[in-house]
Amino acid sequence: MNTVIRHIITAVLLGFILTFIVTVVTLFVFVNDWSLIAGTKVGEVNYLVILFGIPFVGGSIIGIVTGTYWQQRVRHIEKQMDELLKGRKVRATPEFKEIKKIESFLIQIQEKIRDQTEVAQRLATDRATEREKSLQEVVVQERNRLARELHDSVSQQLFAASMMMSAINEENTSTPVRKQLHLVENMIQQSQMEMRALLLHLRPVALKGKSLHEGIKELLLELTEKVPMKITWKIEAFHLDKGVEDQLFRVTQESVSNTLRHSKATNLEVILMERDETVILRVVDNGIGFNIDTVKTNSYGLQNMRERAFEIGGSFKIISIPGEGTRMEIKVPNLGKEGEHHD
Repeated sequence: MNTVIRHIITAVLLGFILTFIVTVVTLFVFVNDWSLIAGTKVGEVNYLVILFGIPFVGGSIIGIVTGTYWQQRVRHIEKQMDELLKGRKVRATPEFKEIKKIESFLIQIQEKIRDQTEVAQRLATDRATEREKSLQEVVVQERNRLARELHDSVSQQLFAASMMMSAINEENTSTPVRKQLHLVENMIQQSQMEMRALLLHLRPVALKGKSLHEGIKELLLELTEKVPMKITWKIEAFHLDKGVEDQLFRVTQESVSNTLRHSKATNLEVILMERDETVILRVVDNGIGFNIDTVKTNSYGLQNMRERAFEIGGSFKIISIPGEGTRMEIKVPNLGKEGEHHD
């Protein structure tokens, strides 16, 4: 029930109750014949109508005033809680003194969430540093060797086969055979995309001394030379803790790899920016899309990206419409600047 209506009903009922009590007491004390009251008029209006009309009108006015007064304060609290839920800063409002204590609690909750997020990001940074220190050189060398061999052998052979199929398709062949050859050519091109996605997975995932925006730019520049896809990006440079950078870079690799392997997209857009102390990573493609309800329950890649986002105190959202493409977005509070002041 609406707050204003509730206050009106309460005030009117209270007015009727008080009027009834006062009237009954008055009649018992001062009036012997109650029928005289029923027939009494004030001007052209019956006295009883006036008697019970006053509390109705007065209660309605009082209910509207008090209901509107408290409705504004309730809406203000709802707005503050919505700001807290979205990760924005909650500020106390001096004109609403009645709810000052509630606002104080909300600010304390916000600070607690912020402290927990900062601790989570520090732990992620510590783990990332430990992983880099403990990474065995032989593992890195083996990954590089395997990626190099795949690139120099299988990838080159697929490229040569694709070129040969294109040349054959340009010759005059019968229509049924040409359809089959086009099908084989498409299969080879898809295998090339799968190989590039595999090579993307095989490369070392650590940034190795680079900043996040440098690492993502380098990754996308390399893809533009190897993938027949229009790739655009908007990458901003800003400070982040190393653990946060590491996780966001891994998510970018995972998302781009999924696009190459599954989306059949012709356009890929990557955005990295900071707005209101929040880092936003967005990857958008115009591919075939998928049914989120069907895929997200059994997709290791999506679950992996979601866990990486949550590990650094962020939020993960993916929107995909079959036939219209996919949009992945991660938002992470940037506490790196504040963290620089802590030992």
